[in-house]
Amino acid sequence: MIMRHILTIPGSGRRVHYRRCGLGPVLLMVHQSPRSSVEYEPLMRQWGAHFTCIAPDTPGFGQSDPLPGTPEIADFADALVETIDALGIEACPAYGFHSGGIILVTAIKRHPQRFRCLAVGGYAIWSEAEMRLFGERYLPEFHPTPYGEHLAWLWNRMLEQSWVFPWFDTREEARLSVAHADVARVAQAVMEMLEAGNAYQAGYGAVLRAPRDIPPPEAPVPPCLISAYDGDPLQAHIDRLGPMPAGWEAHKLATPAEHQAASLAFLREHSGEAPCPPLVEDAGEGWVPVEGGLIHWKGTPGADRLVLHAPGCELVDPEAGTLVIDAPGHGLSDDFEHPRAAVEEAALALGAEAILWPPPPQGDPALLYPDLAPDRFGNYLQRAWQVARAQAFFAPWYEANAAHAIPLDPGVLDPGALQRRARALIVAGSSARRWHDTLVHINGETR
Repeated sequence: MIMRHILTIPGSGRRVHYRRCGLGPVLLMVHQSPRSSVEYEPLMRQWGAHFTCIAPDTPGFGQSDPLPGTPEIADFADALVETIDALGIEACPAYGFHSGGIILVTAIKRHPQRFRCLAVGGYAIWSEAEMRLFGERYLPEFHPTPYGEHLAWLWNRMLEQSWVFPWFDTREEARLSVAHADVARVAQAVMEMLEAGNAYQAGYGAVLRAPRDIPPPEAPVPPCLISAYDGDPLQAHIDRLGPMPAGWEAHKLATPAEHQAASLAFLREHSGEAPCPPLVEDAGEGWVPVEGGLIHWKGTPGADRLVLHAPGCELVDPEAGTLVIDAPGHGLSDDFEHPRAAVEEAALALGAEAILWPPPPQGDPALLYPDLAPDRFGNYLQRAWQVARAQAFFAPWYEANAAHAIPLDPGVLDPGALQRRARALIVAGSSARRWHDTLVHINGETR
C-alpha cells in the first residue's frame, strides 16, 4: 500500500506532503511540474519491491506549501534537502523526470554528499532562443474566472501538450509522436493544476530559468544516468549534454518501459544498503489505513467527537477537541464501496469516542449529483462550475426559482471559492451519491 504523510519542516514551518511505499533502502522520487507525487504511484508500486520509495510533493504543488517570494532552482534544491534532513534520510539514490531531474541535478551540485546516485528521465538543455520563447509564453497567469472560462483553456493546455511541444506551438514542426487523448491522464493533470493554481508559475518558472549546466567533468559528484525515450521532446537534448563527470552516462532509448528498466537497474547498482529511517510525520494530520484504502484526517486522535461533512463538500479545519475526516471518496480520502464501514473503522483506529453523522442535504439525490465523470471534451469541468455557481443562488441548487432562493453572499461567488467547490464536486464524483445514501440510511435509523 502507498501511505501518505504530512511533515512540517523544523524552523520554517513549511508543510510537505509525501507518499511512501515499499521496503529496502530509501529511493527519493521527484516529480515533474506542474504535477504532484501522485504521478509516481504506478512506479512506486513496481519499484517498492526493491526500495522504500519516498515521493514528496515539491513546494507549491500537490499538498505541499509553496516557498516564499520568487524562488529560484537553488531554493527548490535546498528545500528538497531540508525535507530529507527532516525525514532523517542520509545519502540516498534519487530519481526525477524532466523538471524533477533539473531539481535533482541542482541538488547534487549543491549537496553531493546527500546522494548516492541519480537517474534522470530527460534533461533539458535549452538554447537562448528557446529560453526566450518559454519565458514569453509558456507560463501564463492562471486564475479562476467568475464563469469558468479558464477551465476551457486548462483542458486544452493539458490535452494538447502531448500533441505539440511547446504546448502553444501549433506548427507542423512542433508535432509529437506520442500524441494521445487519454481522458484519465488529462483529467489527472487538470486536477493537479487546479490544486496548484497560479503558484505553478513559481515552481515551473524556477525550472525554466535554471542554469542548464551539468557538473563539469572534474566535479566530485555521485554517478548519474540520463536517458530519454522516443517521442520524449527532450530526447534530442541528449546530444547537447557535452562532457560529463566520471560515472555519468546518457542514453537514447526506444520506450518508456526501457527508460524505467534502465533507471531501476542503475539505481539498484549504486544504491547501497542503508536502511530506511523510522517514519516521521505530523501529529495533527495524516491518513489512517482501513480495509480497502486510506482515510484523511485532521485534529487530535482520541478526541471525543469525529465530525463529518455533507456530500460533495470539502473538509473544514477541526475545532478544539475534535477530529474531522474527508468522507470516503471525497477530498484526500480514498473511495470505498461501503462508506459507513470505512468511517467506523477509521473512528476506531483514531480513538474517536463518537461519530457526528450530518443530515443528508435536502433535495432529490438523482438531481443533486449530476454526472461529473471526465469526458473527451472537458465538459464535466463546466458542469461542476455551473453547479457551484447555482449553489450560491438556490437550495437545492437545481431549483432555479424564487421559492428556493437563498441570500446572496459575495464571498460564496468569489472565483476562488467557486473553484474550491467545483473541484470538491469533481473529486467526489459518484461517491457523493453513495455518501448521501449512507447518511439517509443512518439518519433513518436514529429517528
